[in-house]
Order: sequence, then C-alpha cells, then structure tokens
Amino acid sequence: MTVTLNLRPETQAGLEVLARAAGQSVEDYLLAMVEGATVSTGTGPRSPEERAAAWIETAGRFPDTPLLSDEAVSRESMYGGRE
Repeated sequence: MTVTLNLRPETQAGLEVLARAAGQSVEDYLLAMVEGATVSTGTGPRSPEERAAAWIETAGRFPDTPLLSDEAVSRESMYGGRE
C-alpha cells in the first residue's frame, strides 16, 4: 500500500532529524513506527515465541553504535571537577 501524507514543513524537518538520528531514511523510520503501532493492536494475546520474534525484529532496526570505553563511563569522567 502506498500512502501520501501532506506534512507541514516543520513536521517534515522534525521527521528528518529523528530518522537521521536513528540511522534510517524517513520512509524506513515511518514504516517502523507504523508497524510498531499495528503490532500492539493485534487481535489477541501473542505467544512467548511471537513476542520474542517481534522484539528481535524491532531490535534489528536500531543502528549499530560503537561501544563506550571504560574511561567514558567511569565515575571520574562523569563527575570530574566536582569537589
């Protein structure tokens, strides 16, 4: 199905920022949002296997990000300079 939306310029700009932050195109970002909304309105309870599969699918849409170093998450780096 193809849907056309007439968005205000500020709404379009906001979507572009959110999509870029998620590492996705606007189309992919909106598709993930719509699919997420429709999954939660299913016809009834899902089995544990179905919930696990949905979680894995959703988690796969997030971009890969580099791990933080031990220094980046150390107490000293977070609270340095506070005495």
